Amino acid sequence: MAHQAQREEIEIKKYVDYKDIGYLKQFTNPHAKMLSKKRTSIPALKQREIANAIKRARYMALLPYVAA
Repeated sequence: MAHQAQREEIEIKKYVDYKDIGYLKQFTNPHAKMLSKKRTSIPALKQREIANAIKRARYMALLPYVAA
């Protein structure tokens, strides 16, 4: 069986804001890709809100599309 990385507990906020870059970076990997719901273990509704916030932050140039 493959080795599973231990998940660190991530605080789930009531409101997700695209300007809160520190919080959104917890849901991206080092290559700036969004982590899956399985990896973050958060509810589907919050995952969609976080995905939209990450996309908005990328559009506003607060987060990178691809890490260099």
